[in-house]
Amino acid sequence: MCVTCGCSDGSEVKVTNLEHEHYHTHTLADGSVITHTHHHEEQANMHANFHNKTISLEQEVLGRNNLLAAQNRGWFKGRNILALNLMSSPGAGKTTLLTRTINDLKNKLAISVIEGDQETTNDAEKIKGTGCKVVQINTGIGCHLDASMIERGLQELNPPLGSVLMIENVGNLVCPALFDLGEQAKVVILSVTEGEDKPIKYPHIFRNSEIMILTKIDLFPYLQFDVQRCIEYAKQVNPKIQIFQVSSTTGEGLEDWYDFLFHAVSP
Repeated sequence: MCVTCGCSDGSEVKVTNLEHEHYHTHTLADGSVITHTHHHEEQANMHANFHNKTISLEQEVLGRNNLLAAQNRGWFKGRNILALNLMSSPGAGKTTLLTRTINDLKNKLAISVIEGDQETTNDAEKIKGTGCKVVQINTGIGCHLDASMIERGLQELNPPLGSVLMIENVGNLVCPALFDLGEQAKVVILSVTEGEDKPIKYPHIFRNSEIMILTKIDLFPYLQFDVQRCIEYAKQVNPKIQIFQVSSTTGEGLEDWYDFLFHAVSP
């Protein structure tokens, strides 16, 4: 349950292993839904109590998530797996960057993918077309992945030792930043078509990310996008953020991104 954004704790989450063409259905139980009836004169007290209960429930949900995330992190570390949490708004180019990365590095680096979407296996099918191992997680009305979903996905995927696990989160620039999945690094992907002010409009996700990838830079000639201002905004929010500028279409800038992956996964 995400009390920040209102994701229901009754959502059905489907974990689909495309390699075996079957899925398992699970019902989340991250919190309880309680309905109260109040008289008009009790509304002020009701609002205060609801606010306090919401904060308490949010802390409880995030606390449970963080415990599972710590277990995931230990699992990754013990197997020397580089796990990256890729986050962006819908259409920023996460899947296109993933497929290009996998195709370019398939003979050099073992990569597997956990694909997160509310519905469909469309993106996972694109990943599968590269020959990469992929598991689809459909969150229903949920707007982000959490550590328990990743734990279930890992049971299906079983990525090899010394490999890279790419976790493509649900397209959303808000809630994914709140949930630790056990990843080594959060990677926020920003397309030049979205405008240079996204780092200051959605600061939390940029502040919590170790890496920003600016995609679709081949479109610079056709857009009024101030790349230097975008970088300044990102550094203003997070002075330590590492920035890559890439085009998944032309390949420009991808070598720097690939070098990062090779060095990060080395023991």
